[in-house]
Amino acid sequence: MARDTLAAPAQAHDTVVRRKLPPLPRAALGLLLPALALLAAELGVRTGAIPANLLPAPSDIAATIAGLARQDLAGHVLASTARVVIGFAGGALLAIVLGAAVGLNRTLEALLDPTFQALRAIPSLAWVPLLLLWLGIDEAPKLVLIGIGAFFPVYMGVASGIRDVDRKLIDAARMYRLSRPALARRVLLPAALPAIFTGLRNGLSLAWMFMVAAELIAASRGLGYLLSDGRETSRADIVLAAIVLLAVLGKASDSLMQRLETRLLAWRDSYATT
Repeated sequence: MARDTLAAPAQAHDTVVRRKLPPLPRAALGLLLPALALLAAELGVRTGAIPANLLPAPSDIAATIAGLARQDLAGHVLASTARVVIGFAGGALLAIVLGAAVGLNRTLEALLDPTFQALRAIPSLAWVPLLLLWLGIDEAPKLVLIGIGAFFPVYMGVASGIRDVDRKLIDAARMYRLSRPALARRVLLPAALPAIFTGLRNGLSLAWMFMVAAELIAASRGLGYLLSDGRETSRADIVLAAIVLLAVLGKASDSLMQRLETRLLAWRDSYATT
């Protein structure tokens, strides 16, 4: 009894402390690891533990970004972003159409899916010589390469999302005698939306990766060009500045896609919404 009496004030104190300390915002929590990495890199370079010619201090990289901003950094960012938007839109649209066709039709699945799975295994750089031979060195091969990078994750998300729809939902729809177009529009596609958005987010991230490979081919503007220029001039600060900008742009575009997913799938009752 006395032991319970002594424990009660301690439990009450813990409850008060928990109420006084607000939870750390998720956005701030996500910045914690990058901030610690930047701090460790800064201290490592300033103390001489890390060679500055191999890994410049984050403050020097920030100064390089500021210097590039006074020149033509905005043009490089806009060029890369425009290529990603156009290439991703084309690849994702084609993937949604073909993925839905394959997911809804077993005959088309048997006809098309083996070929797509074989093409999916081809590395991005293996497409470069062929695209250069076919399309030259202008914008067309860059956009096509980005579209190829975006196509396969979106295709996989759409096709697998439709195939994995719970059969109970299909049986319930058939009880209401829905036609095949109505079944696809009102049951299959809405139920597959979570997998489709997963494919879209993966395709968007791969579009940024393929954009770098595309701009390393032959480009005079873009973040991939900055990477190549920094390598040729042995400027690690320019290379890392381009990498930082790619990371920021990739995260920003993924956050926009995630926000769209949250808005369109607000009807979901899942673990993430609890």
